[in-house]
Amino acid sequence: MKKLIIYTDGGARGNPGPAALGVVICNEKGEEFKKYSQYLGERLTNNEAEYQALIFAFKKIKHLFGKKIAKNQDLEVRADSELLIKQMKGEYKILNPNIQDLFLTAWNLKLDFKKVKLKLIPRYKNKQADHLVNEALDKTPRTLL
Repeated sequence: MKKLIIYTDGGARGNPGPAALGVVICNEKGEEFKKYSQYLGERLTNNEAEYQALIFAFKKIKHLFGKKIAKNQDLEVRADSELLIKQMKGEYKILNPNIQDLFLTAWNLKLDFKKVKLKLIPRYKNKQADHLVNEALDKTPRTLL
């Protein structure tokens, strides 16, 4: 595949609260071939979940295709998080220490690919990844505190 299109989303109910991620991987024609959802934990912020989704996507692509193919792969990451996209592009400062750590992890993983384009999209164009987030949150039983 010449290019992969990845939709990512992360969400937290309560912010901080229970959080999950959703990732949809498509070919260059926009045809979906893999999708993932994962529960992340009880006390994450929405922004932390957004970063976790991006990190998960980078790792999953390397796992699916191997390091050698990943190194020659173009990615277009589409997300509805302005903070995530603008921080990853260097347009916003990163003040939160938790986000700084997640940013560094995501940035280092990004370097494993030939080219990564980060694109901010409206929420309505990210419905499938959002659905996966909510599906993971709805399926995971909550503990009472």
